Amino acid sequence: MALDIRNSGLSDALVVLGSAGLVIPAFARFKISPVIGFILVGILVGPNALGSMVDRYPWLYFVTISNTHAIEPFAEFGIILLLFSIGLELSFRRLWAMRAQVFGLGAAELLISGLVIGAALYLMGQASSGAVGLGLALALSSTAIVLPLAGTTSAIGRGAFAMLLFEDLALVPIIFMLGALAPTATDEGWTGLADVAIAGGVTVVALYLAGRFMLPRMFGQAARTKSPELFLAASLLVVIVASLATAAAGLSPIVGALLAGLLIAETDYHEEVDAITAPFKGLALGVFLISVGMSLDLRLVARYWPELLAAISGVMLVKAVVTTLLLRFSGTRPGVAAETGVLMASPSETTLIVLGAAGTAGLIQPSTAAFWTTVTAIGLTITPLLAKGGRLVARRIEARVGGPEPIEPAVASNGTVVIGFGRVGRTIADMLRAHEKPYLAIEADIDVVNTARREGYNVQFGDVARSDMVDRLNLGHAKALVITMDDPVLSVRLTKRVRGWVPQLPIIVRARDAAHAAALYRAGATDAVPETLESSLQLSEALLVDLGVGVGPVIASIHEKRDEMRKSIKDAAGLEREPRIRRVRQVEA
Repeated sequence: MALDIRNSGLSDALVVLGSAGLVIPAFARFKISPVIGFILVGILVGPNALGSMVDRYPWLYFVTISNTHAIEPFAEFGIILLLFSIGLELSFRRLWAMRAQVFGLGAAELLISGLVIGAALYLMGQASSGAVGLGLALALSSTAIVLPLAGTTSAIGRGAFAMLLFEDLALVPIIFMLGALAPTATDEGWTGLADVAIAGGVTVVALYLAGRFMLPRMFGQAARTKSPELFLAASLLVVIVASLATAAAGLSPIVGALLAGLLIAETDYHEEVDAITAPFKGLALGVFLISVGMSLDLRLVARYWPELLAAISGVMLVKAVVTTLLLRFSGTRPGVAAETGVLMASPSETTLIVLGAAGTAGLIQPSTAAFWTTVTAIGLTITPLLAKGGRLVARRIEARVGGPEPIEPAVASNGTVVIGFGRVGRTIADMLRAHEKPYLAIEADIDVVNTARREGYNVQFGDVARSDMVDRLNLGHAKALVITMDDPVLSVRLTKRVRGWVPQLPIIVRARDAAHAAALYRAGATDAVPETLESSLQLSEALLVDLGVGVGPVIASIHEKRDEMRKSIKDAAGLEREPRIRRVRQVEA
């Protein structure tokens, strides 16, 4: 059967897939979240931009989305997969380990920001129920953009991650509340509210019990077949069944998706499920973000820009101030608190979900939902600019209040600079102290710095993700640089940058695996030590000694195997025998 080339489904699929192929690599090249790119594509190809010109230029039909309603089911599926992936990252055990920050700092940030924003909207004439929905929706921050910008291990990323984690969890009660209020909005009263609460609670408990007993067995059978297709089908089946069950109970389908993710996270198959569903999640989420962009009318933005500017500024100001103050009260440094507050100031992609739920429940008018959807979409696109602005604000605040103790270049000049003071960095410092070699350690966690200083270590506070921090280390006069951070992207970038201006400096870097080590060698590392390599060699050494093999032959074979594995890594890096960087021996003091 021949397909009609003017089939709207085919042309829309061409636009979506073509956008993914262009947006993701292009924005990744500039280290910008693809979220922004998809929204911009939606604006461009939507009915309010190029789509409005199809009558005059028919060829635009093939590069625009002609049927905006046709992609809505895929957009909704993208949100379901987004919440499912959030559930996979959480797990009940991880929530318990982070309970103090998540349910303390995170809850306070969401509730106080929502209360202030909702109160302001109520004073401006919004109905009380609508003000509650809008306040909670706008208090949410973007997990999809903030975490790639801040990470989860930096001083800024840890606080942001705790708050975002609670917000992701809070989607369940927020959506439940808004969905349960829908009968009240249609005069069914508290009886309807209670019915929805009971039905929803029973459904969630039933899904939890069924998942705990059935999921390990189901995924175990899928794993035994060694069929990726069956594993993918089982994963999607769990998500869809859970979403349909909660939808049938009167709740949002994303409640079931989040619960499905949490349950799978408790099994041994969560990493495989996460990896196998990631491409579908990214593409479906891209469709959702394109639909967000299509909802923006640039002509209306130009017409009502004063109101939109006031709304965006007001929401961001409230969230930035509340987040900053809460972090300061919890003991965070002023600069870190301010930078985190600014980064968390914009609304979230999940804000759009809550706005849609509030509109469906009849709590807000369609025009109100459209206005705040525009505000949210604009806020999402400027979040990377907020990250840069937050860094500038943090530098000024730290300079004004004195900031962390300054790094003395002379200290770095006397010996080795160790970046990262976790378990690996601490061990290296112990060895340097044992041999009376001077060193300076740099760590971005102020609590770790304070503890290490009390124990007598020479540790200074600093975040090497900032270029000015690296400049102050005076690495041109250091004898060696050791990078122990558990951030593979940053370690490669830092190695390449330092090698560019200090060609002879020995750079020894902790690597995750052989592929990461090869990337580090290409970036200019003198030595890249994979954790997997050394741990396997140590295990082999212990085993051989216990089996009665002499210590001398064991050590010789370990050295031989280490050289063999390093050579394979260097070959993978495209280097000849040894790295191009000449090995430099540290001169005895």
